Amino acid sequence: MCSTSAPPAVHNVPLHPSCFKPSLQPLSQASSFTYSLKSISISAAQNQMTLEAKLGALQCHFTWDLDPSRSKLFCLRDMLEDIGTEEGNSWLGHIYNLQGYIHYQLGFTEDARRFFSRAAEAFRQMRNTSSDEGPWLVVNYGNLAWLHHHLGEQAESQTYLSKVDTLLKEYPSPSEDELHPEIYAEKAWTLMNFGRDKTLLAADYFQRAIRMQPDMVEWHTSHVIALVKGCGHPDEPLEENILEKMKIAKEHDPDNLYLAALYLKACAKERRNVKDETCELAKRVLRKPPSSYSGIRPLLKLYRTHISMDEAIDLAEEALERHPDERFLKWCAANCYRWRVYSNKRNPLVQRMIERAISLHKEVISLYPHSSLKVKIALANIVAQLNHGQGDADQIYQDLLESDLEPADRQMLYDCYGKYLHFIRKERRKAIKYHMMAAEITHQSRYRESSISTLKRIKERRDLMCGEIEDVLAKLQD
Repeated sequence: MCSTSAPPAVHNVPLHPSCFKPSLQPLSQASSFTYSLKSISISAAQNQMTLEAKLGALQCHFTWDLDPSRSKLFCLRDMLEDIGTEEGNSWLGHIYNLQGYIHYQLGFTEDARRFFSRAAEAFRQMRNTSSDEGPWLVVNYGNLAWLHHHLGEQAESQTYLSKVDTLLKEYPSPSEDELHPEIYAEKAWTLMNFGRDKTLLAADYFQRAIRMQPDMVEWHTSHVIALVKGCGHPDEPLEENILEKMKIAKEHDPDNLYLAALYLKACAKERRNVKDETCELAKRVLRKPPSSYSGIRPLLKLYRTHISMDEAIDLAEEALERHPDERFLKWCAANCYRWRVYSNKRNPLVQRMIERAISLHKEVISLYPHSSLKVKIALANIVAQLNHGQGDADQIYQDLLESDLEPADRQMLYDCYGKYLHFIRKERRKAIKYHMMAAEITHQSRYRESSISTLKRIKERRDLMCGEIEDVLAKLQD
């Protein structure tokens, strides 16, 4: 905070009667005074414009056009919390920076201030340098400049703008026409968390950072992960050159079990036998502190899709037994049971699995109260598998349909409800209406694509409501 000087002292001087006479100053002096006020006002406005221009030129979360919805912010907040704060996490500073931005966007300004402060400290510790300053703080100081500006603390905002300017002068980019590699790396890591459409751009930024500073192992690892996330359909084999890059990155970063699990999953898609390696990796993952980045999630998917759903459940249950209060592990276990229920509904043993799946899903909903829409939808579909459970499933969906949802979430709900009506309730006309409603929401997503594909298949069969479906599909192309 900037200090302010004390106001001038007021002395008890007697006032002459003439002080109370009307002012006889010439009109020209009054006009001059008015002109001075206008000049001050214009100068203040120009200073404000200059400050905002400087803020807009910063490289930080507030200028990266992230523009997430409120529901996306809550999902990101929970995801970042689940990564944990394991000692030695090379992305801890970036995690805290993004958390600070998310908390500000959600309206929690004091939490934002606290996370930005944590980010600065985490960067200093991770870089293991005697200096308190470095190019890795450019984004953090930019965030703080924006935070103070939004809070009306313009002097503090200007202080952080000056700090950014100093850092950029002391640590110029090795490439004259590009950002500093530390800025590219943080921007890339951030974009990876904002959807698949930003993932390939993130991979490009990582590549630029690596070209200028090739000795950062974690950048190579994250670059490969971004390439994998940005590739075609998740169930399709990877391109050979990406698989080779994964292998090289894994050799240079042997302790990164998340990457190791992704690599084995990619190998399994190539029809390689990876069961023994997967079992060995599972032992290593179970010994690590629980985290969404420990490798447990891709490992469970590898078990589920290429080895055995029952073994996936066993692994999830063992992880939960070791860490019974870990909410992320409960979410992983709930997922495993959900897929097991869907895979074999006619097995008489599945009723017990349904009950376990329901129990886990209800726990997960209570643990993720602001980001559990998908889990609630899954719960409805599982409950419908129980004997006499359709009434309860209908009620869950009805409650969701009556809730206040953002367009993207409502689109997802309409698509899922359409499938529920078609496959479980056998109410095909009503299902078509919900697929049309999903398609008419202009947000681009896999749920919209799914509903449009469903409508096109029905239209080609010359089935129910073809005229209405044709009208909707025609509007979508306008």
